Amino acid sequence: MDFTLNEEQRDFQQALRRFVDREIVPVASEWERTGRYPTEIVDHLKAMGLFGLTTPEEFGGLALDMVSFTLVYEEISRGWMGIAGILGSHGLSAWMIAKHGTEEQKQRFLPKLATGEWRTGVGLTEPGAGTDLQGIATTAVLDGDTYVVNGTKTWITNARHANVLPVLVKTDPKAEPRHRGMSLLLVDTSSPGFEVSRDLGKLGYKGTESCEISLVDVRVPATDLLGGVEGLGMKQALSGLEIGRLNIAGRSVGVAQAAYDAALKYAGEREAFGHPIAEFQAIALKLAEMATQLQAARLLTYWAASKADAGQRVDAESGMAKVFASETALALSLEAMRIHGGYGYSTEFVVERLYRDAPLMAIGEGTNDVLRTVIAKSLVAGTTVVG
Repeated sequence: MDFTLNEEQRDFQQALRRFVDREIVPVASEWERTGRYPTEIVDHLKAMGLFGLTTPEEFGGLALDMVSFTLVYEEISRGWMGIAGILGSHGLSAWMIAKHGTEEQKQRFLPKLATGEWRTGVGLTEPGAGTDLQGIATTAVLDGDTYVVNGTKTWITNARHANVLPVLVKTDPKAEPRHRGMSLLLVDTSSPGFEVSRDLGKLGYKGTESCEISLVDVRVPATDLLGGVEGLGMKQALSGLEIGRLNIAGRSVGVAQAAYDAALKYAGEREAFGHPIAEFQAIALKLAEMATQLQAARLLTYWAASKADAGQRVDAESGMAKVFASETALALSLEAMRIHGGYGYSTEFVVERLYRDAPLMAIGEGTNDVLRTVIAKSLVAGTTVVG
């Protein structure tokens, strides 16, 4: 049993770390406060090939192993979690096209997505349907050789920058069970009737936009039905979210690492009663617990990713990693704030941003409470065995 990264993964991690420390950390807090879109950072991500994380090499992508995939989100989130969101939604969409698309769809979309020339995201959530995706109201009616799409999607990352957007629709609203009537359409965002209607204000997760979009009589060629067969949209989306939870787990580890780093540094520098506060037992015990939880979250995340690399289904494993790592990010960001005392509440220190970013990971890609039920069902069914 080996708990270490291989040489290629270590080199990749170090390259990411240097990039984050040089290009992201120095500007993250200021750009987040001013609402500045990180155009220059996005250009660097393109140059590094990171928009091709999940794209096969034959289409110009990196085709990273899943452990390296999580490393990307861990390292970038250590600098600024919002940047990881730009890559996350794009990579999830590209992964679904690569896994489920027709050969023609792969040839048409993936090379441009791999370079970042084209951008994408994922259009699943609606104002009235989040966790229960089967409750979506967006419809697509076939009219000759095109679908006519009507509906609203919300919390869409990359909405203002996407060229193509997979949108979950109901092609047969009367189907039972409901998921058999759901499909994914690859919507050209320049189509008449497609509109980004508003940007949503957020507690954290800034740097990238989260938008509501409306689709009014948007016509989508039938050739842009993902996979070319109706009724597979729910299955396709869930397979993507299974991998997406590794992304969220990686982001959580990155935020937790940043919180721990800030707390350890501050505790060593801040003095009270003539001593660094790290020497006081109350603070020392907090640091020890933070380090233990952080490393447990990291190893659980890498374990789940390695299961995916072995070709196994990881709905329970990625769920475990996402739940534990996101709860760790929440806990460590709060502890870091407490260790900083009043300064932890100040925008002059990074921990207040980490505290605002952390809650998203407990919600995104399936809430932690829902994922606990997914894990439990897998355990009871014997699909996942622990011990």
